[in-house]
Amino acid sequence: MTRNIQEAWLRGFVQRHAAESRLLPSPQLLCSPLLSSTLPPISSSSRPRSRSPPDSRFAGGAPGMEIDTAVRASSDSRLRTKYDNAVYVVQRAFALYPFEEIAFSFNGGKDSTVLLHLIRAGYYLHKTSYGEEAHIDTFQNCPLRTIYFETPCAFPEINSFTYETVSTYGLPLETIGLDFKSGLEGLLKKKPTKAIFIGTRIGDPNAVGQEQFSPSSPGWPPFMRVNPILDWSYRDVWSFLLTCKVKYCSLYDEGYTSIGSIYDTVPNALLCDSSNGKNFRPAYMLSDGRLERAGRAKKTSNKTETNSVASNGISSTEGEQIISRSASVIVVGDEILFGTVEDKFGTALCKKLHEIGWRVSHVAVVRNETDSVAEEIERCKSTDDAVFLVGGLGPLHSDVSLAGVAKAFGVRLAPDEEFEEHLSQLIGNSYIGNRNEMALLPEGITELLHHKRLPLPLIKCKNVIILAATNVDELDMEWNCLLDTHESGLVRVKPFVSKHLSTSLPDVKIAPVVEKLCLEFSDVYIGAHRISRTGPLVVNLLGKDNQRVEGATEKLTSSFEGQFSQVDSCK
Repeated sequence: MTRNIQEAWLRGFVQRHAAESRLLPSPQLLCSPLLSSTLPPISSSSRPRSRSPPDSRFAGGAPGMEIDTAVRASSDSRLRTKYDNAVYVVQRAFALYPFEEIAFSFNGGKDSTVLLHLIRAGYYLHKTSYGEEAHIDTFQNCPLRTIYFETPCAFPEINSFTYETVSTYGLPLETIGLDFKSGLEGLLKKKPTKAIFIGTRIGDPNAVGQEQFSPSSPGWPPFMRVNPILDWSYRDVWSFLLTCKVKYCSLYDEGYTSIGSIYDTVPNALLCDSSNGKNFRPAYMLSDGRLERAGRAKKTSNKTETNSVASNGISSTEGEQIISRSASVIVVGDEILFGTVEDKFGTALCKKLHEIGWRVSHVAVVRNETDSVAEEIERCKSTDDAVFLVGGLGPLHSDVSLAGVAKAFGVRLAPDEEFEEHLSQLIGNSYIGNRNEMALLPEGITELLHHKRLPLPLIKCKNVIILAATNVDELDMEWNCLLDTHESGLVRVKPFVSKHLSTSLPDVKIAPVVEKLCLEFSDVYIGAHRISRTGPLVVNLLGKDNQRVEGATEKLTSSFEGQFSQVDSCK
């Protein structure tokens, strides 16, 4: 399902920009199986340049206006929404801080290139909102103080593009050869700076915990970090660049998708031309934005959890050797607490977990409140190998499960690009893009669990697995998919052995014997219950060691010769 969604988006993305921006893929792409059936043939001689000169679009008009015009003319409603939100942040920054005390951190990459043009558009809109359109110099862009941290490890193409761009748009450049922190300290001492525009996006290593306006971290020079594209995805970045036909660094046309230093960055292997293994397709052809940093040689995986069920590295063979795992079940639903609906999820999950050898330590039903969900998860996530959360998923005000998970782990909810794509395919015209709260997932801790039978992937946040089932039949299907999904970490462990004994003896007579058995067989669970007040008493013995369970059973029955009979279950 994931590949189909990615391919569908890729077809639409290329076709849309081919039609709207007169921007077509390179000839070698037209021969690919993915695109050959969706794009008309075109000769390379008739193909326009993919990176038009940036000043050609605003000749004779106010600088920044061409960006606003291009985006608003686009049929991509998602891009228009992202653009509106971003330029609003830019305008707010210009309204809050003196222009001379704002700076722009530019590094020549695709994100900061997007940010440059958003700043230009936001500056234009800011000026026109104050009735200053007539006073904007047609030949002078937004003359914002620009900071470039130059390093000997940078690609020559990045340096060239940076200086060319600065010259084209008349940006007053301040080049700093020190590290970022030291350079900022020197800069702020020399020139008062209250805010700096930064092209940070969710998914960047330093993005966790940041907002669109975020004060600098403790120990850093004091300034406001302004992050207009914080919620933009890889797809959004390329949609903007191609729609606006602005120039970007040439490395992106050579297969680079995320550019660091010359020592840790290579073209993304996912864009390698399979026909010769040497050429690479352009960065905008990467269909899965989560793999943007796959070309970084020194990258780390976010799947580093090694404790209990959160570990994805355990094999089924290893799992068979594990004696015990424990889990908690949390069901979210006011309707259950009001008594209008009976909880069937808790019972069903207990049975399913028992069948694969897991011990259920806790079952709770909580209200549809973020704090209630968070408190329950906080109580269970550190003591159990897995926490199963059911209910409270969706777009309604009462669907607070994901917010509760985020609060329990101390992270925020952030848009997930892949999950948005799945939602848009599933919901169709009813889907409202980045405004849909169903696409907001706990930042930095979320993993999507895919299976061909699932209409949407299940959500896993460290050792918390969120189930989307609305009835027991759906729960059965999701459970089977989890067992069939290696990434879920849900492994079968040593099964339980049980004995169920029935007797008509009174409780008070067997109580002393059972108490002694519990001390002698501490590794065997021994419990009892009555089906009715006048009916038989059922004693249950449960454990992982068959010999120990048999031993406890023999000792109990021999203490009351002929008074116990074995039954098939505890019912």
